[in-house]
Parts: sequence; C-alpha cells; structure tokens
Amino acid sequence: MKKSLLLALLVASTATLYAQQRVHVHTTSQREHWDFPLTADSLAYADVDADQSHLLLHVNGGAQVPFLLSEVDSIRFAEDPLEETKDHYKVFQLYITTDDGRDVTSKEDYKSCQILLNGGGSFSNYSASASIRGRGNSSWLWYDKKPYRIKLDEKHKLLGLDKAKHWVLLANYRDVTDLMNTFVFEMGQWLGLPFTNHTRYVELFLNGDYKGVYQLTEQIQQNKNRVDISDDRGILLSLDVDDGPGESPNAGDNFYSKVYRMPAAVKYPKDEFATVNTVDSVKAEFAKLEQAIKAKDYAQVQQLLDIPSFIKYLQIQEFIYNVELSAPRSIYMHKDGDGPWVMGPLWDFDAGYDFDWGDMYHGHYFFANYRETVMGSNPLKRNGNYNYVPQFFTDLFGCKEFVQAYKEQWASVKDSIVTRNWAEVEKYVKNLKGAPMARELARWPLRGYSFSTEVEKMHQWLLNRCDFMTQLIENIPEPEAPVVDEEVCGTVTTDCTMQWYDGYHQSNQVSVSKAEVLRLMGISEKDFQESKVSIVPLMNDGTEGSNGTNGVFGGWFNEDGEPGSYAEGHVYIEVFDDLWNWNCGLYQQNCYDEGHTVRMQYQYPVGGVLKKVNVEVRFTIEWGGGWW
Repeated sequence: MKKSLLLALLVASTATLYAQQRVHVHTTSQREHWDFPLTADSLAYADVDADQSHLLLHVNGGAQVPFLLSEVDSIRFAEDPLEETKDHYKVFQLYITTDDGRDVTSKEDYKSCQILLNGGGSFSNYSASASIRGRGNSSWLWYDKKPYRIKLDEKHKLLGLDKAKHWVLLANYRDVTDLMNTFVFEMGQWLGLPFTNHTRYVELFLNGDYKGVYQLTEQIQQNKNRVDISDDRGILLSLDVDDGPGESPNAGDNFYSKVYRMPAAVKYPKDEFATVNTVDSVKAEFAKLEQAIKAKDYAQVQQLLDIPSFIKYLQIQEFIYNVELSAPRSIYMHKDGDGPWVMGPLWDFDAGYDFDWGDMYHGHYFFANYRETVMGSNPLKRNGNYNYVPQFFTDLFGCKEFVQAYKEQWASVKDSIVTRNWAEVEKYVKNLKGAPMARELARWPLRGYSFSTEVEKMHQWLLNRCDFMTQLIENIPEPEAPVVDEEVCGTVTTDCTMQWYDGYHQSNQVSVSKAEVLRLMGISEKDFQESKVSIVPLMNDGTEGSNGTNGVFGGWFNEDGEPGSYAEGHVYIEVFDDLWNWNCGLYQQNCYDEGHTVRMQYQYPVGGVLKKVNVEVRFTIEWGGGWW
C-alpha cells in the first residue's frame, strides 16, 4: 500500500472519536485475522514510516504504534460492546509496543510501552500507556520465551479482573499444556484459599513479533484487589531462596527466620513505608509462630496460624508434587493486624507434576511417576523424595489433632478435587486447542510433543495422583504420646578428619557409637526403634537448631560452630538412612580453619520423656595435596 493510497483511505475518517469509540486495525498475519483496538484522538494521526513498510498510529500521549503495512486489511472506528459476555475462557489478543521499538531485555528496568488488548466481545477493549520489564528466575535465564511484568500508568481492569496497575504475563515455556498453574489456581479458588490468582490466556505480539500464548494473571502484592490486608498493619511474606539473604544479600528486605532458618523476604510493607511492621518486627512476629510449631504447642499454633489454610496449602503442594516447598521458593503467607498467619497466595507450579530436573535447561518432561512424594509417607520424619523440606511445614504432624484435621480435610475433597477442577480446565482447553496452540508450537517448536497428548497425560497423572494421595494420607501414622518432660542423658564425643581439597564430598564419615548412645539413654537394643529417632543440630548454648541440608537430619555450621545458613557455613553434617554414620563436608571458599567443633543431638521419646544425647563432633581439617 503506497503512502498516497493510505492517506486517501484515512482522509474520510478524520472526525474526532466519541467517548467509547476506538480505532480498530485489522491485519492478516500467519493466515489469521487480528483486531487491535487502540485509543486515538483521530485517524488524522496516522502516517507511514520512511521506507513505507509500516503504518504508524499516534495514540494519546504522542507515542507511535507501528503495524506492518503489507498485513493491514482495514482501519475503522468501533464502539466497545455495551454488554460483556464475560467469557473468560477465550484466548484474547494482546499487542504491546515499546516506545523505542526495541525488545525487552532487563528484569530490573521498565521500558515505556503501549498496550492494546482486544476483549473479543467478552470484556471491554483496553489501550493505554504502560511499562514492561522481564520477570522470573529460571524461566528468564534458561528459556527463549520470556515472561514479563506489566505496570499500567493508571489502575485498570483487564479482561474482567479487578483494577490494579501491576500484571504478570507467564510464558509457561516448559509447560507444554499451559495448564499447570491454571489447574492449581482453580483448585485454590474452589478450596477457598484467599486471594488465589485467576487465569486469562492471551496471544502476545511484542513490537509486531508474535510471541505465542501467555497466561495473564495478577501480580502478588498488597492491594485491596489483590492481597487485601490493611495498609498500616498488614504483612505479606515470601519464603524464598532467591529473595532471601543468601541469594539477595543487598535487598534490605529479607532475613533468615529465627527458629527454622528459612530464607524470607518482606513483600509488604517496605521499610521506608512501614509505620508498625519493619523487617525486624516481621521477623520477631514470625518467630512466635515458629516457636509454637517447634514446641508442638497446638493450642498456641491455633491462635497464631489459620490451620485450615495451612492444611489445604500443604495438600496442594504434595498433590501437585511441587518440589519448590523444599527449597523453599514462592511460598507466600500473609497476616493482618492481630489476626493469624494465613497461607497464600499460591504461586509457581510448573516445577511440579513430576518435572524432570535433569532436563531443566530445556524443560517439558513431566508426568512419568505419580508415586513420588515431597514430604513422604511420614511427614514428621520427612521421608519423601525431598527430605530437606523445612520442618516448619512438617513438625505439626507430631500433633494428633493436626494429623486428624489433615486426614479429614482430604477425605472431604478427594472425590471432587480432580473432576470439578479439571472440568474448569477443559473449558480453557477447548479454546486453546487448534489455532492458538498450533501457532504457539510453530513459534516455539518442541519436537515430539503435542498439546493434546500432554493434556491427556496431565489429566491421567492427576487421576492417578489423587488415588495415591488418598492412600498416602490415610496411612500417615498417628504421632507418639505427647512429650511432657525431657532428659539430657549425656554426651558422646567423636573425631573426624576432613581433607580441605575434597570440599563438599568427603570420603570420611562421622561415626557415632550406637551402643554408647543407647547405654546413656537406658534403652536396650531389643526395645530400640530407629523410626522414632530424631537428630538435630545444637546451638552453642545448648538450644536446638533446625535441620537444613539435603539429608533427613543435619545442618551447616559457621566458623563458631553455630548451625546456620549454607552461605555462612564452614562445615556440614548430613544424616540419611544410616543414623550412626553421617556424611560431612566443607565449604572451601569459607573454610580455611584447621579445626571445628560442632554439636548434634539424638532425641528419642520413651513414655512421655524425650531422652537426649549430645554428640560433640571434633573436625580436623588437613591441607594435604593441592597445587602448591
């Protein structure tokens, strides 16, 4: 189309637009028709670029939105529909143009852009100025299809979702079904977990480049239309390795929790806006809950924690086999004023469904095994495939009331949790299959995968998983009689030599005399049951620390012999199946000492008394070998 012909087309349409009217640009691309609505004062603000390849529409605010001229079919005025059908299962069209015409390459810096969103008759169309940046961790680093975060200049509803500025576009690249987060969101809403996100699917064009199918959803944040907690006394907390002090030491909004040493970040409030809740006060407030859980003081826990939300949250994590619970990552909690801590919102489930982490840099391999567990058949002992789940999530399985409530909750939903929520998912599938997913897989080819096949695999995996979960939960053992007293029976001392150059992987182990431990406890070999043993790291003052390694028991110890984080660690102990021979190692970049003394403790309940034996481990570090 020549410039003269284009201008002749536009001359007849230079009238000022009425309030609800928009310019609609119809294009034909990849044999499909697209309709991009935008707000402009007049079609007189149209032009072509210097090489006459693109139509340029000057929208309100002066920015230019380009369209490939060879694909433009027509330009017209149209009014937004007076009535919305509110069919949110459709796949909508989203056109984003950065003001400088360049790609989005940063997670930190926003780029100004224009948003054009076609509501498809289901919702009002929307066009406005905004900003866009990248988001995510592994999904941003590893995959070519990038996720994005959008910040509108003004709060607005999008596709029927409540008004806000901040929105997320999930790429779901490793999830061929594009349904893994959607199923969890549907499940969370059905179970009544507060502030659970919603799903809208869009096909995204960025600067004219077709990017594929994206999941548009809410950004998790404090907001009356998001996590609705009060401005002055609300808390939104994230338990997350990436946002914690180990991976983000300069963030200023994070801490290691006092009791369980979990990485935590305060998402609301930020210190500069806090009036009551600062980072230190949030840490202290959270420690009250940790201490109650650690003590298995169920009456106190009930005052401090919304138990039903905690149970539902854990059951979703285990049902989906979401291994992020073990890190932890993307675990949100919120609290309002003097109210209890509540779990959620739910977030980030494309590492569940038996994702193959051996293929994590490419993704896509799921659903092989429905029998694996995160917390295990006995969560109190963390005997699942990820036995370094923080004990914050498992210690309550030592309370009979909690185990009973856990079993009752699953029994109440097990017959409907798949059928009801999959019925909702299938409504999205109906709209995704065919052209949208064909275009998605053409843009991001995945040899050997098809949308329909992976959707069926997912459905069957969920059905099998549900049956497995029912058996798993029914057979969680009742906890031992509550401990009413404790007795420190003595100390065992053991020596172990480590080679500095062997680092994490030492050939030597820490060996503890089983006979001596049982003698001190006054327990015969015949009466002893290994399944009842717990082993914990000890602080220097003799108080109990928290297990925090890949083993069932164990921990990292700093230069003073205090159990702490990996980042601060000098030496570690890991206890797996063998309770008397422990793996050990050292962090070379931190550890230049010739010796360390650390302490662990055996704990064994006998008739309401928790018998304890301290183990003092004296490490000698040798510097043999090397390159000098």
